[in-house]
Amino acid sequence: MNLSLSHTTKVVRGEITLPSSKSISNRALIIKALSGLPFEIENLSTANDTQILQQLLADKNRTTFDVGHAGTAMRFLTAYLAIQQGEFILTGSERMQQRPIRILVDSLRTIGADITYLKNEGFPPLKIIGKTLSGGEITIDGSISSQYISALMMIAPYIKNGLKINFEGQVASKPYLDMTAEMMKSPTLTLPEGEGIFSHLGGDKRGGFVVEPDWSAASYWYSMVALAKDAEITLLGLKKKSLQGDSVVAEIFEKFGVKTDFIENGIRLTKSSDFGLRTSDFQLNFTNCPDLAQTVAVTSAALNVPSKLTGLSTLRIKETDRIAALQIELTRLGFNVEVDGDDLIVNRHSGKSQQLNHWSSISVHTYDDHRMAMAFAPLSLLSPITIENPGVVVKSYPNFWEDLRSVGVELKE
Repeated sequence: MNLSLSHTTKVVRGEITLPSSKSISNRALIIKALSGLPFEIENLSTANDTQILQQLLADKNRTTFDVGHAGTAMRFLTAYLAIQQGEFILTGSERMQQRPIRILVDSLRTIGADITYLKNEGFPPLKIIGKTLSGGEITIDGSISSQYISALMMIAPYIKNGLKINFEGQVASKPYLDMTAEMMKSPTLTLPEGEGIFSHLGGDKRGGFVVEPDWSAASYWYSMVALAKDAEITLLGLKKKSLQGDSVVAEIFEKFGVKTDFIENGIRLTKSSDFGLRTSDFQLNFTNCPDLAQTVAVTSAALNVPSKLTGLSTLRIKETDRIAALQIELTRLGFNVEVDGDDLIVNRHSGKSQQLNHWSSISVHTYDDHRMAMAFAPLSLLSPITIENPGVVVKSYPNFWEDLRSVGVELKE
């Protein structure tokens, strides 16, 4: 199914209840399952990824765990099941079976885990024979995925002799490690800058979690405001102090002329007269906020802002190769985009070179990637556009299309 989007007035005003953070929700579910304590998780995400993880953890007699497309669930459950008594099969969708897991498996094997690849070496599905792990010291490449490290951090308090994790290379998405450490709130866990992590037996003693709204989801509304003729959007529940590294989106989009005001019940987004990128190039390293890269790339192309996006290496192993997908789809829409290694370069175009009038005849491919669908949707403020397979948004933002409708975007299947 395709979904055609258009907006008559190009003016967006409204009040939006964002989905809860699935990053926080997924960690809360694992921490709760490990602790065995009946604490409450308020405002749990309704995203498909989180719902899958919740259902899998709820069945205590389950021996086969199918995560579908949920990459976080795959990584967190690999570590979780390694310390549960029993024999388990951990599998996922066809795409999931193409996403690497070797670095995490090797780390777990180093401390005694019994994990076997059932098909291709280095990739799911996995056979895991869970047992008590002795712990010790491991060294892990931190540049591939912070989720590997978070998975190890969360099981560390339940490993007999503790666990020391040393990092090799630049740690990708470090704010997510800070999030994990803050949520664990164990006095036996330390996170020294650049050295590694040590945690020993003690477990989590928290009484519960209240999950924040999702700053990653907020990014699409920042893009809407940046591309609109006029705009005022209130995003409920967001606060300046956040566990989420993606809260940096407020600072990034200030350069695109979006003003953020923190108000009593959330934030208010409006257009600013100060748009400092009209004549200057924009460069940003996304190592710490990779989920914002697609939104920023599409916005900079639409605003004709020459941009260089770096720190994108982890995008190669997401739901799709997001670097390649961005280049293909932006080029199909008439934008001038280059890829240099793991960098994405958006070049200035002249006038109407993007040929707005033909967008409605092109379906933007989403590659089964929720963030591709949502990053391209704000282009409907410039011209009618069609999104292929719009249902992919259930992975993180199930109400996305209805929220767009509420601010005047016309949707036609």
